[in-house]
Amino acid sequence: MRIIREFWLPVLLYLVFLSGYQIWKECTLPVSETGRSKIVLIPTGSSFSSATQQLETEGLIKSKKAFYCLAWLKDATTKIKAGEYELSPTQTPAEILDYLVHGKIRQYIVTIPEGYNLFQIDNLLANAKLISKDSFLNVARDKNILRTLGIKADSAEGYVYPDTYQLTKDATAYEMLRTFVNHFWEVWNSAKFSRRTEKLGVKIHDIVTIASIVEKEAMRSRERPLIACVFWNRLKKNMPLQADPTVHYGILVETKAKKRRLRWKDLRKNTPYNTYVNRGLPNGPISNPGKESIRATLYPSKKNYFYFVSKNNGTHCFSQTLAEHNRAVNKYQRRRKYRPRKKTNPDSTQTNTPL
Repeated sequence: MRIIREFWLPVLLYLVFLSGYQIWKECTLPVSETGRSKIVLIPTGSSFSSATQQLETEGLIKSKKAFYCLAWLKDATTKIKAGEYELSPTQTPAEILDYLVHGKIRQYIVTIPEGYNLFQIDNLLANAKLISKDSFLNVARDKNILRTLGIKADSAEGYVYPDTYQLTKDATAYEMLRTFVNHFWEVWNSAKFSRRTEKLGVKIHDIVTIASIVEKEAMRSRERPLIACVFWNRLKKNMPLQADPTVHYGILVETKAKKRRLRWKDLRKNTPYNTYVNRGLPNGPISNPGKESIRATLYPSKKNYFYFVSKNNGTHCFSQTLAEHNRAVNKYQRRRKYRPRKKTNPDSTQTNTPL
């Protein structure tokens, strides 16, 4: 008996050592030194057991049991967070556990360019496979949601601040909208635009609406205040703005048709966004302007311009009178073919040319 104990005791100790060493390796060493990252989605409400099983099946950890031991030692078995993770077999179990506990969810970099409208943003997010198509549009038109975000309008158009954002796969369309709009108000408040708006005696929504048109018309930053002054001057004289981008937007709202060259009948069609037919501002913003367009709208140039026409090089020629404007049109747009038209009212721009 003594001999048997003397023989088996070292064997048992050796086996315990091997087992402990194996567990140690599985708890501390990565699955491999090379390997591609994998996308793992931990659904909301997942148990630690199901999450670790998923990691083992994907080949990201060597042992589900060893990973549980590691998490138990770190008191983390109830602390993992749901979400989409980008994990690699070259990461140690401790590193993977740290990702799950601290919610280092995969980030998607999305850039919203200045001048994008809600339709374009919805497409942008849908193409990135972050949301289903039209879901962003739907929440951006929900009046109850808009009120919670401080928007007194029928749509969030104009209040989605153009910038680069880090988004996650599990974020809802509402959460994305809230992020974009909150950033708009952060920029607005940090620039103290409300003070200037109050001094001008106008509504924030009107400023955003004009800025959205300036954003679509301006090609060069230095021209933004000049373009803004044209629109302000026309509003003061009760002249129609006659801005092509507003007509394009009206067509988009009605038909969701992609941008195309405007036809004569488009300029004559009475829609809430047609600033050729209707005087004053359109029904609302037509794009989401950046900070510089908003600033230009609040601080327009003090010029007596009422017209501008493209020089076809990214800049515009500005005029005070219709006669000057017609000469500029003839100079810079002479190669374009125009349809015959009737004599216009001297208070309006030529309806077959851009402002």
